[in-house]
Amino acid sequence: MAEITADMVKQLREKTGAGIMDCKRALSESNGDIAEAEMNLRKRGIDVAQKKAGREANEGIVGTYVHAGSKLGVLVEVNCESDFVARTDDFQELVHDIAMHIAATDPRFISKEDVDQEALDKEREVQRGRALADGKPEQIVDKIVEGRMKKYYEEVCLLEQPFVKDNAATVGEMITQTVSKLGENIVVSRMARFKVGEADA
Repeated sequence: MAEITADMVKQLREKTGAGIMDCKRALSESNGDIAEAEMNLRKRGIDVAQKKAGREANEGIVGTYVHAGSKLGVLVEVNCESDFVARTDDFQELVHDIAMHIAATDPRFISKEDVDQEALDKEREVQRGRALADGKPEQIVDKIVEGRMKKYYEEVCLLEQPFVKDNAATVGEMITQTVSKLGENIVVSRMARFKVGEADA
């Protein structure tokens, strides 16, 4: 059994934001392997986030991001359960990062559930046509379309997009990590992106 040092716990805490006891437990379970311990904590964080997902989030803040040159700006409302959490540095940093991400990627929807049926049907039709035009056999076309729809969601849905500061995680996963760290449900409820000279779509 590997010895769990204070330095290992500190390292894992800095990477995950998890509590000291959680880090010690995860390191013990992974026999001192920091990468494995981090993965276990992330999995647990997802469990924590799913348990909290049904709770009402009526507090929060409106975050802003204005790009250098003031030609591009974003407003985003991110909610949590308490004013106390809304005032924490972790929550405010998350909101700022989300606003910056929206400025960079211009998502059209917050989540997959927000995509209207008409847009979905149109995209499926386009991807089906492309697959058939590429000469793909009819029996695998549906599978190809579903694979391309996943890519479509990544392009247009905020929560499905790889986070601009860390492509290893999506925006949704980044929020999940913060939920497990702060212990409250967190929801992105509204967003607006403004670019000088660009009419509202």
